[in-house]
Amino acid sequence: MKRIRDRLGELRWLAEGAAVALPAPVLLALFAASVPASLAAGLGVALFAVAVWGSRAVAGVQRRRVAVASPYRPLTGGPVGRLRTVVRDPATWRDLLWLPGQFVVGLAGLIVPVTLWLGAVQCMTAPALKALLPEPTGFDPAVLEWTGRSGPLTWILVPVGLGVAVVAYHLQRHLIRAQTWLAAALLRPTAAARLAARVDTLSTTRAAAVDASAAELRRIERDLHDGAQARLVVLAMHLGVAEDVIDDDPAVAKALLTEARTGAGAALAELRGLVRGIHPPVLADRGLAAAVHALVLGSAMTVELDLRLERRLAAPVEAAAYFATAEALSNAIRHSGAKRVRIALVDAGDTVRITVHDDGRGGADPSHGTGLLGIQRRLSAFDGSLRVVSPAGGPTLLEMELPCAS
Repeated sequence: MKRIRDRLGELRWLAEGAAVALPAPVLLALFAASVPASLAAGLGVALFAVAVWGSRAVAGVQRRRVAVASPYRPLTGGPVGRLRTVVRDPATWRDLLWLPGQFVVGLAGLIVPVTLWLGAVQCMTAPALKALLPEPTGFDPAVLEWTGRSGPLTWILVPVGLGVAVVAYHLQRHLIRAQTWLAAALLRPTAAARLAARVDTLSTTRAAAVDASAAELRRIERDLHDGAQARLVVLAMHLGVAEDVIDDDPAVAKALLTEARTGAGAALAELRGLVRGIHPPVLADRGLAAAVHALVLGSAMTVELDLRLERRLAAPVEAAAYFATAEALSNAIRHSGAKRVRIALVDAGDTVRITVHDDGRGGADPSHGTGLLGIQRRLSAFDGSLRVVSPAGGPTLLEMELPCAS
């Protein structure tokens, strides 16, 4: 039964391929008509736009079927700029080359196996058909016409039908491979397109990393100005006043020195907190797993840990993973309404995988708010990735991957 379902699934895939191929003649005709129409009445631009839209839609369906990435350049600017981008995009013309190939391969991919299967069935049932239709009718099966209703010939067709069925059985997967190969050859991004996309991604992530670094420096400056610096100014004032009154009123001077000592302790605590926010000492001393363990110790929420990381990673990678985990935990505590959080940290060889799962209300979206965006930007600077699964009503799952090959 499984083999039958597999063959039927292959036939369905080939039928879908034939359906994808059907618009090809119309789109090719639109492409061909767009040039003379443009010269004659200026209508070619509209025809060309329709042809491009249709070809991209059809090619997009085939890309999804064979799991090929989209190669198109982003469209920016006004109508003229978009048209210029489309015309200069090699993927536009590769779609044009793919259309006639898909038309031939797609239709053949359905017609050939269906014909073979029907022929195999008729051949294998030729004796039964002769018995059911002993006399000619207006709708005789082809095998009876071929054999002239000869008994021996109808029985000879039975093993022939078995052979045809075997051919049809194995041919389907090769026809599928032909369509897949054609799509991979013409519809996937070229090496130059992949390189250009990679450069764009690196430029974007570098700009995001620079912006994040500048924002972090501004935060540190603000925390120093509003926190430790203010306390140190007050401390200096107290010491100055104590110096002025120590001879005349030692008790007041003693009180001022006590306040100064308290202020110095508070400033020291703020500086320690600031340093911990920049790079926790436990992260530098004991590594990522120990730092994450220390992170959850002070949490008011129940946090389950699954730490499977024994080795030390590069310091920048450890810092990125730590702060991404800390931000994810902070988001769960502040916004999710969860009662329990589970954090898993797994060493996968060339990547470190971090998952943060909470049983809260869900609805987390990286496009809303800055928390998940901050995690995404932090990871993208290292070519990492963030996947968010957070349906309304919960739960929420954050899956992060960070390259850490050494």
